[in-house]
Amino acid sequence: MSTTADQPAPIAWTVRRLGNLRELALLGMIAALVAGMSVASPYFLTLANVQAVVVGLVPTAIIVVGMTILLVSGAFDLSVGSVLALASTVVAILLLAKVPMPLAISAALLVGAGTGLANGLIVTVLGVNPLIATLGTMSVARGAALVFTEGFSLSGLPADFGVFGKTQLLGLPVMAWIMLAIVVAGDVALRRTRFLRQVYFIGGNEKAAALSGIPVNRVRVACFTLSGLLAAVAGVLLASRLMSGTPTAGNALELQVLAAAVIGGASLRGGEGTIFGAVLGVVFVALISNAMTMLAVSIYWQMIVTGLVLVTAVAVDMLGRRKT
Repeated sequence: MSTTADQPAPIAWTVRRLGNLRELALLGMIAALVAGMSVASPYFLTLANVQAVVVGLVPTAIIVVGMTILLVSGAFDLSVGSVLALASTVVAILLLAKVPMPLAISAALLVGAGTGLANGLIVTVLGVNPLIATLGTMSVARGAALVFTEGFSLSGLPADFGVFGKTQLLGLPVMAWIMLAIVVAGDVALRRTRFLRQVYFIGGNEKAAALSGIPVNRVRVACFTLSGLLAAVAGVLLASRLMSGTPTAGNALELQVLAAAVIGGASLRGGEGTIFGAVLGVVFVALISNAMTMLAVSIYWQMIVTGLVLVTAVAVDMLGRRKT
């Protein structure tokens, strides 16, 4: 931490430059995909399809903000898809029980933040590997959502709850503007605020970060809590759009989020990544999925392609690490 003021820090400069190149390359790939699909299908660039793509990527883009911060710190959260489902069912149950909407939404967000806090404490206090800890909470959250609803979606929610998913503002649903606000706030916070800048040091070298006075466990617990909270936000917005609480929502979403973050430049080994790059990864994955849908590729092949994209992105990341 003592290198930045008057020394060139060539390694850090090179890493930042590579990250920028990754984002530029991703922008180029997105542009090429859009150009190719606009030729392959006359419906790809229609307003209806663009709106569908934007609305569809909202939950993933919100969750990837928390996941990227965790990845930079050297951890990850596999429970985000289940937390999304649990939050959507909690808010639906409370709304159907005539609980005022602000209280119902607050309760769902608290459930998400509480799950994230539990993940953070399990990892930092008990020393459990993030993979095992979040796998466990993933199962618990999904199971709770299924128990609460007996496996059925809950519909018949009050009409005013649809304000986030149904109401349009400047051609986009309110939920899309909420997503943009979260993404911008997350990107600025990760780049500019002292608290979140610490995750780069923690992810780069946890022991050195602790020796330099950074409260590693406190920062990591905060990152897990933020991840759970953002997954709950995504769950509430999804419930508003669908006007139902769905216990099976967000199934395998964690893989899409991880794939998008890694494609966007976040490293599974920690210390690297930006919110902007991760959101570009979300857009890239969403466009690939949309393109395959328009080309009538089956959902099973879409799962295979998503898995291959994730493996390829991780392999590229590992090869890049070896070279540096």
